[in-house]
Amino acid sequence: MDTYLEKLNVNNYEPLITAAKLKKSFGNFIAVKEISFAVERGLCFGILGPNGAGKTSTIKMIYGASPVTAGDLFVFGLDVKTQARVIKSRIGVCQQENTLDPDLNVIQNFEVFASYFNIDKKTARARALELLRFFALEQRRNEQISQLSGGMVRRLIIARALINKPELLILDEPTTGLDPQSRHQVWEKLDTLKAQGITILLTTHYMDEAARLCDELVIMDNGNILVQGSPQSLISDYTGRHIIEVTEPGKEFLTYMEGKDVRQEDLGHRLIIYAADGHELYRDICNRFENKDCVLRSATLEDVFLKLTGRELRE
Repeated sequence: MDTYLEKLNVNNYEPLITAAKLKKSFGNFIAVKEISFAVERGLCFGILGPNGAGKTSTIKMIYGASPVTAGDLFVFGLDVKTQARVIKSRIGVCQQENTLDPDLNVIQNFEVFASYFNIDKKTARARALELLRFFALEQRRNEQISQLSGGMVRRLIIARALINKPELLILDEPTTGLDPQSRHQVWEKLDTLKAQGITILLTTHYMDEAARLCDELVIMDNGNILVQGSPQSLISDYTGRHIIEVTEPGKEFLTYMEGKDVRQEDLGHRLIIYAADGHELYRDICNRFENKDCVLRSATLEDVFLKLTGRELRE
């Protein structure tokens, strides 16, 4: 890609986003409860959490779609309460919904969207063709939106969000509903964009996606930030390297585990054991309880997520 992205000024080491005691209320309901965090330039920063955790409310305040109720929020060192228009000109947003105009073809969608940033038609077309090549969509430039697959639509929405050469790209669940091939294609493009200097703010329900893309992340629940760190540091701190799962543990096994100095989670029909190094414990369990259904595996970010936010369904 003969890209303009490499020309971005990323020499300013002030955090790109700074939130201090940030709050969002809807009437009596508090969606975001005085959270504080900072996003450094050039990183992919994730905001994770179950449904209703406050993720989307947080990012909507960042890109100016929802006013701040209380607290401070700065993007590029600018106050979102007073300088939202300037901030919007420097960011790209990919929302959960398909916001493409079905009455326009692919290239026309770019041209109309570019007009919101006062980009002339000639420049918009040139940038659109460059972005379509980058996302392997150039051959689709004259097709109607209805002719595109779900993966193409998501890639197109991300591409369109880059038309104004943003320094910050905000992605709200960008790969929801995509097949594995389409998801991995999107991931590869996001890796390239980050390498070229764009800061990425990501929300996702896919823990493998967060672990794959995010340099740093927070996990939210009920409007609060529970933890912050890199995916690997959170795995190390909250679950350890290994997970041992024992199905139908039984009283004898539970008594045996009472003497072990390891973190455990009793789910009734299944016992989850968190271990820094589970190989020795796993061998001991297999030798003592030969008939037990016991599995040793590497811990993942999903284990951390479930441990911190619980396993009950959220509607």
